[in-house]
Amino acid sequence: MLFYFAFASSAQAYASVEVKAPAEQKDEHWMQGLHETVSDSVYQSAQWFDSFFIANDSEQQSPKTTAKISFAWLPKSRDWSEIKPRFRLRVKLPHFQDRVSVVLSDETDDELNNLPLESVNTNSSTEEEKFSLALNYTQDKKNDRLMNYRLGISGGDIFARAKHKRRLTINTKQGFLVEPSMYYYLNDGLGAKLLLEYDYQLSSKSLFRLNYSIRGSAAFSGIRWKHGFYKLEQINHTTASVLSLQAEGERNGARGFVIDKYTLSYRYRFNAVRDWLFFEIEPFVEFPEQENYNTTPGIALRIEGFFHKG
Repeated sequence: MLFYFAFASSAQAYASVEVKAPAEQKDEHWMQGLHETVSDSVYQSAQWFDSFFIANDSEQQSPKTTAKISFAWLPKSRDWSEIKPRFRLRVKLPHFQDRVSVVLSDETDDELNNLPLESVNTNSSTEEEKFSLALNYTQDKKNDRLMNYRLGISGGDIFARAKHKRRLTINTKQGFLVEPSMYYYLNDGLGAKLLLEYDYQLSSKSLFRLNYSIRGSAAFSGIRWKHGFYKLEQINHTTASVLSLQAEGERNGARGFVIDKYTLSYRYRFNAVRDWLFFEIEPFVEFPEQENYNTTPGIALRIEGFFHKG
């Protein structure tokens, strides 16, 4: 069922008999060298870190490293200057049977504030971009369930999080995802989040998704909520799209029930130039409360590189 963007996390192999000009060969050599340099650098750092957990009589094993580096430009009405570079690094440590991984990112603790598939302006107006480093432990991992624990530091604040993920299959076309989580920040206190998701398979290459999340914390009054409606399409093995409508707001706070923003977008993603390089074009229209729900059009342009070794 979850066919969408499968190509984004695993490289595709392409064969070609085309004879390339010297300039093209030079460009290919430069890009391939860049990819190998980043992959090797990340891998060597992972080996160094994993070596601290090796007993004196044990043999060094190979860690698994995955890195994502992306750049986005999000020009929109009244603001043409927003540029977002992003990176995310995950290292699986083989001496812990790959149950333990280290996650390094410049994003807020993953999936805490965002819905799955959310991409346009994912940071709330009340949230700051944060650098995080965390130790991730996975327990009871199966096809339909997962228990995950995380301990780390984000934005200078120490945090701990426990998350349970459970998939329920109704039939060959329908399924549910239930994902409760609890987290604690040393400065902000205790919080909790619940994510509910419903999938309906329209065809072998098309999916409808509805998700809803609520989040409460001692750090702010009221309960934050988000809705998402998505039409996912796998166009071919290198191209996919998402048509989405999102709404977010707050209830039971100082202002009662408030809708902060509506967002309508079309996201087109494709793999080109290299099997590890991906591009996105996403025109969108926002209706934010701070602009009195006036139409705010924009477009997001992204490029992502994936680096994997081990």
